[in-house]
Amino acid sequence: MEIKLFLERPALFDHYVASHPRGDVLQTTAWGRVKASTGWEAYPLGVLERGALVASALVLTKRLPLIPGYAAYSPRGPLYSSPEALRCLLTEGAAFLKAKGALVWKMDPAIPQGDQIWLETTSSLGLRPVETGLDFDSVQPRHVMVLDLHPSLDTLLGGMKSKTRYNIRYAQRKGVQVQQIREKGQLGVFYCLLQETAQRDHFTIRDLSYFEALWDHLVLGGLARVFLAYHEGKPLAGAICFRLGQRAWYVYGASSSEQRNLQAPHLLQWEMIRWAKGAGCTIYNFRGVSGDLRPEHPLYGLYRFKEGFGAQLETYVGEFDLPVRRGGYALWLAGLKLHNWLRSRKREGH
Repeated sequence: MEIKLFLERPALFDHYVASHPRGDVLQTTAWGRVKASTGWEAYPLGVLERGALVASALVLTKRLPLIPGYAAYSPRGPLYSSPEALRCLLTEGAAFLKAKGALVWKMDPAIPQGDQIWLETTSSLGLRPVETGLDFDSVQPRHVMVLDLHPSLDTLLGGMKSKTRYNIRYAQRKGVQVQQIREKGQLGVFYCLLQETAQRDHFTIRDLSYFEALWDHLVLGGLARVFLAYHEGKPLAGAICFRLGQRAWYVYGASSSEQRNLQAPHLLQWEMIRWAKGAGCTIYNFRGVSGDLRPEHPLYGLYRFKEGFGAQLETYVGEFDLPVRRGGYALWLAGLKLHNWLRSRKREGH
């Protein structure tokens, strides 16, 4: 086995990612181009065995602001076809990143919790699990809601909670309509809804330019779609869905504070599920929820909304750090602690 950099052969790299059962848009070279627009460098690394790809990792690197060196990150990676391929990828990949000045290689594959191949291989190579709690302190969500799209549309609808089914039909009766954005200029409509949602729910969002990069590299490449729900010409909800192979992901969602009684987000989800199934997908991933499923938990409503569509909870192995440079990981942890402290002070200042 040998490791190669696939900058000159992105199609071969992306084909392996798309065909892998745990492949994700976040591991494609297209995602690397999106992140390049925000200052990251992208390295598609692959392991070849007799001319065929048997492991891959899109590795993103960025210079650290507080300490000398770089951080490396593989969102929803790595991918591999055998334990031997994974071992080669991590060992040789770490050597590659060390030469690039990286201190740590962070990864969070979509591998089910408790997977023995992953745990045994990574433990033997010195990877360190990162404790991120039950909520949303990880980079990618560890707890996700997944809907199996193999059944017919009628069966899917019948498998939903009665309240969810009622809300979908109510929105239809009231004349809510869902459509896909066809022009980049319409992104502003979605972004205005997202700004309203962020202000209402107290979270920060990226600049419009980031979503324009999503359009350029994912939507135009067939890896994403943008949906809007309207009522009498007024936008009430919007969402961005990613799609790769037979999998689709609900990634960004936004809604207006007006006419919430029309249940536009419910119809929007149903139409995206229909779109995903029509496109040949067998999995619709609603993405993150809290791992704390107590009804009194502040985020329980998010779980209840996604569960209402018949989605089931899946928990992944979580985040892992692979120290790359001797002494560098301790430096990384110290810098991370300082970064989190400064961020908490900034929040307190507001």
